[in-house]
Amino acid sequence: MSRADGAGLAVLVPGGTGQLGRDLAALADELGDRVEVVAPGSAELDVTEPGAVVEAVSDLAAGAAQSGRRAVVVNAAAYTAVDAAEENEGAAFAVNADGPRMLAAVCSSRGVPLVHVSTDYVFGGDGDRPYEPGDPLAPRSAYGRTKAAGEDAVLGSGARAWVVRTSWVYGASGANFVKTMMDLESRRETLSVVDDQVGSPTYSADLARGLLELAERITSGDAPQSTVLHCTNAGETTWFGLARAVFAALGADPERVRPCTTEDFPRPAPRPAYSVLSSASWREAGLTPLRSWQEALAAFFAEIRAQDPTARR
Repeated sequence: MSRADGAGLAVLVPGGTGQLGRDLAALADELGDRVEVVAPGSAELDVTEPGAVVEAVSDLAAGAAQSGRRAVVVNAAAYTAVDAAEENEGAAFAVNADGPRMLAAVCSSRGVPLVHVSTDYVFGGDGDRPYEPGDPLAPRSAYGRTKAAGEDAVLGSGARAWVVRTSWVYGASGANFVKTMMDLESRRETLSVVDDQVGSPTYSADLARGLLELAERITSGDAPQSTVLHCTNAGETTWFGLARAVFAALGADPERVRPCTTEDFPRPAPRPAYSVLSSASWREAGLTPLRSWQEALAAFFAEIRAQDPTARR
């Protein structure tokens, strides 16, 4: 993250106990006085409760004014149980659409900019080129529909707000595909993984750094003109390709991972077949492009091993 002139950042991160929220808080610790992050989980800040949202954003704005910091909200709160959302769309809508709507309204009234994190699942996935921010939305799942509604709510709120779409996020904390593959490698001789869904795996620590760079730009008067941006690690692969890369990083034989089709592994929620997001908008905004997904995966394993020296190499 580049250094901006003036005071540091004061950042409120709803959804702060998820993998992205934890990485935002960890990055703030690394940056020292430059960034102060408050990262409450849903038990501390339920974005579906208007009173809690008003109090949290008001406290952020007042504290920033008192300390001379520049306030910003980075919304990482989300209902991310993609399959469960098919039967609980109302609950998903409350967190993914109503919550961002309230955050945006309060941010607007308090003069605090908002960065809202969204997903590649807002697209239909039937294309053959990376999606640009202005491409039509065509979500195929309840999760995707509720996230698209959240984007509309934020962008139509009148707040100084930016939507950042990302994809296939994994990190050192919480449950995610990469950690599931690590677990299954130790318990299964072979494993079948879908090879006809294409996307860009994104390391949450890299995404956190990108979001804080954007927040710094916004609050220092150098905000991107485009209010919808895409931020992922570079390159693309399938879930099968990612699983094989995880096995290789563990020193296991990647051939133990076998390809299968989406039809072979039916799930309640339909997934986009191709949901790679173009990084052109991020680069054109002058923001630092994220490294390749392969480099990011290597950094993830370095982080895991730093936390646990007994982890397999």
